[in-house]
Amino acid sequence: MIPQDRHVPERLFLARHGQTSWNVEHRLQGQLDSPLTDEGIVQAHAIARRLADAGVLTVCSSPLGRALQTAVIIADRLGADVIEVPELAELDHGELAGMTWDEIDETHPTAREERAANRYGWAFPGGESYAQSRARARKALSSCGWASTGVPLLVSHEMIGRMLRAELRGLDASSALGLRHPPGVVFEIDGTSERML
Repeated sequence: MIPQDRHVPERLFLARHGQTSWNVEHRLQGQLDSPLTDEGIVQAHAIARRLADAGVLTVCSSPLGRALQTAVIIADRLGADVIEVPELAELDHGELAGMTWDEIDETHPTAREERAANRYGWAFPGGESYAQSRARARKALSSCGWASTGVPLLVSHEMIGRMLRAELRGLDASSALGLRHPPGVVFEIDGTSERML
């Protein structure tokens, strides 16, 4: 149940940033950044087209460059305001940010096995776990609710996006971790129901 002092939108749209150069290289980004690729820019414009008649007046964005660039492209097309919400930033990948899993296997040989044993509770070395980030997701939803006019669009990331969707839909940890959100995809979430646009 959502506490009464929170103001979570009953209906919202959730987008992941467009494809980045590190997505292509299979590098963990976390709270580091890499630029959108040409395809990522195309994806941002495609989201804007799909939302053209959705009544979005406010775009709440992660402050990370890849999400903010995506948000600005969409907002410019929709004539919407962009509001940076720090809690929408991706999970902090700590020491593993910027690395591929092959590189991680060399420098942190037990990380993959430890993560597999407790994916929800395992924290990236020097970073966050899904469990820790879920509280941040709750705060982000409330912040967006208070800051938004009309039905907001949230532009965020895949991992924190799982926690946002879990909070909105009342999902347990296992169900949340099974969620996927490819770049360029936008979800409409209304109460506990969700559909991909």
